[in-house]
Amino acid sequence: MLKVNNLSFSYQDQIILTDISFKAKKGAHISIIGESGCGKSTLLKLIYGILQPNEGTIFWKENQIMGPDYNLVPGEKYMKYLSQDFDLMPFITVEENISQFLSVFYPEELEARTAELLEMIEMTDFAKTKVKLLSGGQQQRVALARVLAQKPEILLLDEPFSHIDNSRKNTLRRNLFNYLKEEAITCIVASHDSNDILSFADEIIVLKEQHIIANNTPEHLYNNPKKKYIASLFGEVNLVPMSLLKTYTEIDKSVLIYPNEFKISEKTGLKVKVEKLYFKGSHYLNEGILETGEKLFFDSEKELTINENVYLNIALKTINNRIKS
Repeated sequence: MLKVNNLSFSYQDQIILTDISFKAKKGAHISIIGESGCGKSTLLKLIYGILQPNEGTIFWKENQIMGPDYNLVPGEKYMKYLSQDFDLMPFITVEENISQFLSVFYPEELEARTAELLEMIEMTDFAKTKVKLLSGGQQQRVALARVLAQKPEILLLDEPFSHIDNSRKNTLRRNLFNYLKEEAITCIVASHDSNDILSFADEIIVLKEQHIIANNTPEHLYNNPKKKYIASLFGEVNLVPMSLLKTYTEIDKSVLIYPNEFKISEKTGLKVKVEKLYFKGSHYLNEGILETGEKLFFDSEKELTINENVYLNIALKTINNRIKS
């Protein structure tokens, strides 16, 4: 349905994206991830038609999406884009903002659709409140509802939950992404939050240094990261020299290990001195140092003691899978 072919873009002499190509099926959920400044937001703006690519084409079905060199007003009727600037009307109410682009010739349908979206974003009690009186997080929820009002075929979201507090964020994620699946709305999300990605995306595109360096399912990229950069986008990760592992002392390379993949042993394994610990609710994230001086992050169920020495083991299956990948 969506075809991005050999897309390149630069701001004057600064190259932002080079040779970007991917496809998205109808109803697919694609997450675009990468460090700040890698071009996530720029890619969404190119797809929507706000920016003009230097090279390449973008098609939705058989329709080519044209940039500002061809369209005075960016965007197509079947596509909606939510930027980090919410672009709401501050002096009208929440329900008026949401229903702004719905037809007034069908009042019952307008009312029902507005009520449905208000319930999804958990803002029914604020329907009559002027937007200027809302918090940043509340405004972001209203902006989400507004871009959904006309049921677009494709939805582009740039950091869609960045202003929303955690107590609302988890429910809103489930409500929104489940709704998009039910309605078969293609969704492309630029995000830095792994919670937006791992549980909901069908496919992840990783950007670095102007290029796509990985494109696969969340499960594959998390379990088989090719680079530390990719693994680090999902949280803390360790690059452990194979020479430190008894079974692999002759192998001159390193393996990526997540903190939760270490198991604490009483007597054998990597000897680590605990330097810092961070309470994470269900567990502790510990920062330790190996005898060789390398820093290591590992999880523990119980609180450890600063300067305590512990031994860490890694499942052979995990190591072998990472070597093969």
